[in-house]
Amino acid sequence: MITLKNSLWYLCLLAVSFIGCAESFKKTQDQNAEWNMGVALYSFNRFSFADALDKADSAGVSYVEGFSFHNMGKEFNDKTMAAMTDEDISKLKEMLSAKKLEMQSMYVSGAKNEADWKYYFELAREMNMQHLVCEPEKESWDMLDSLAGVYKIKIAIHEHAKGKSLYWHPDSVIAAMKDHPNFGVCADLGHWERSGLNPVECLKKLEGNILGVHLKDIHQSNNPDANDVIIGKGVINFPPIIDELKRQQFKGVIHVECEHKMENNLAEVIAGKKYFEGLYTKVN
Repeated sequence: MITLKNSLWYLCLLAVSFIGCAESFKKTQDQNAEWNMGVALYSFNRFSFADALDKADSAGVSYVEGFSFHNMGKEFNDKTMAAMTDEDISKLKEMLSAKKLEMQSMYVSGAKNEADWKYYFELAREMNMQHLVCEPEKESWDMLDSLAGVYKIKIAIHEHAKGKSLYWHPDSVIAAMKDHPNFGVCADLGHWERSGLNPVECLKKLEGNILGVHLKDIHQSNNPDANDVIIGKGVINFPPIIDELKRQQFKGVIHVECEHKMENNLAEVIAGKKYFEGLYTKVN
């Protein structure tokens, strides 16, 4: 016989089950996808780490990429990621866990010597990161490759536009990877387009070495100072990029990176993510 008490218990059980399903839905989407979607926290560099995580969580992703010069906010006494204590790192991990977000990579800038790099590798190991994104000086290649081997954490070489980065052309990245087995690539689609390069051809040149992707769009090709725009509203032709990533069986994280309207760009991040995911569905 169904009683009022039993009915209330059943309704509560349904509610708990629904909440659990909703919380896992985001990760289920990513696990079923050909690759995973994330947000580069640089998109929210005007905000504290806590606020940036809130925004990334609102975008419906499971991954974030940190950056070393992020002012972490009051929860961290306004330190950057370059100056965190063990206590800070524990707090950072707790905040990520509470949002069910993973930080598999971070962009490192300003490391000047082996001691600086060891700090970031130690941090990456504590965070279970897979790679550090950077644009290292040539003199540091051997040292970085050695550290990456010791820590089992890859170096993902990132590029900025022509005239602003040693690595603007894939050939420079290939030169850095030679005899450095722990080097790979963080492919920034927007910066290749800024340099007048075809992103698909760049991906092909670097096949087998791409560890992560920065997803952005710009208003004009072959212009190092081209403006960042909402993904899908600019000049980058994304369908063949998706085809090429699929052909390469890319399994890494694609981080949406928005570098405009920095004070209020969450809507742009979400729109870009949805556009790219929608294209992926059409291509399939």
